[in-house]
Amino acid sequence: MRIATWNVNSVTARMPRFLPWLDQRRPDVVCLQETKLPDAAFADLLEAELATRGYEVAHHGLSQWNGVAIVSRVGLDDVVRGLTGEPGFPDPDGPTEARAISATCAGLRVTSVYVPNGRTPDDPHYTYKLAWLAALRDTVADAAAEGSAVVCGDMNIAPTDADVWDPAVFVDSTHVTPAERGALAALVELGLRDVVRDRWPDDRVFSYWDYRAGRFHQDLGMRIDLVLASDPVASRTKAAWIDRQARKGTGPSDHAPVMVDLDEAPDGDIGPVVPPPSKPKRLPAR
Repeated sequence: MRIATWNVNSVTARMPRFLPWLDQRRPDVVCLQETKLPDAAFADLLEAELATRGYEVAHHGLSQWNGVAIVSRVGLDDVVRGLTGEPGFPDPDGPTEARAISATCAGLRVTSVYVPNGRTPDDPHYTYKLAWLAALRDTVADAAAEGSAVVCGDMNIAPTDADVWDPAVFVDSTHVTPAERGALAALVELGLRDVVRDRWPDDRVFSYWDYRAGRFHQDLGMRIDLVLASDPVASRTKAAWIDRQARKGTGPSDHAPVMVDLDEAPDGDIGPVVPPPSKPKRLPAR
């Protein structure tokens, strides 16, 4: 079973790449983030194309912002849009955003998430981010207790300093603050494992590179796209890797897909094969 997660940064813009990628990699379950379409427009764009390939799809999109989806050819049951106790923004009691969707796929409770960015540590969006992560933990808790949870997506948090290209650049920035990392750790403490880091504990592994010139080719990136899985699921991992090929060429997303193969690895274990990084330049943080 192959699980992938990909922040496509607009599925409309990524259409020339997304369907060929799907045909090449043939994942069984794909979690998408930043689709940037309401549900009806997403269905018009992709539902027929996915159906011809044997995929069902569940999408949660409200406008041209955010948007998440689960695409599956191994079942798509008990779909839930949003989180338990999810806060709104800017009013916590107001309407929620399209940032999470869950479904059961081949016995796994899969959640596709696009965690709020946070903007800056003194911005109200940062407080919203922490509250949203608490709601995510509450939502995932039951599946984690059952050993079937898989949380995939753009966490907008680098778990450790090893997950950013230069920790000094990110001082006083979001994505690396103790509170954010603590909220992510609280999610992991439900019994989840970071399967890519498990597989490559000491390697330089990134999933996001800013569009600014040279960042991808110099490997000045961050690892903020994660697959967190309950131990019974993570123990089935035969390969876990970043599909850097999807970040190359014309018109890529600024994120690369994260790939996890359970039970067998049809392409082998494609590790963090990257060019040797040049001496980092002190560029502004994301």
